Amino acid sequence: MKIPVIKKLVEAYDLASLQLAEEALMEEQMPAIEIEGDDEGEQLTHILAAIWIKQEIEKTGDAFPLALRAYTSRVRTSIS
Repeated sequence: MKIPVIKKLVEAYDLASLQLAEEALMEEQMPAIEIEGDDEGEQLTHILAAIWIKQEIEKTGDAFPLALRAYTSRVRTSIS
């Protein structure tokens, strides 16, 4: 997971575009937007993170850094 890639996706695309890209990746198709990543798994990780953060920003009104912190906290909790 690369934070600069996630930030770029959140800033560059709306939620609908991100969700369409997720669907394309899940169906093993080429997404309409460029998603950086070493492989499809990393690309999917980036797009899922961007979607979650974008939804969190819309729901809470928080700025990107706070939404990112909430996401990374969620990830750390799920790992431990």
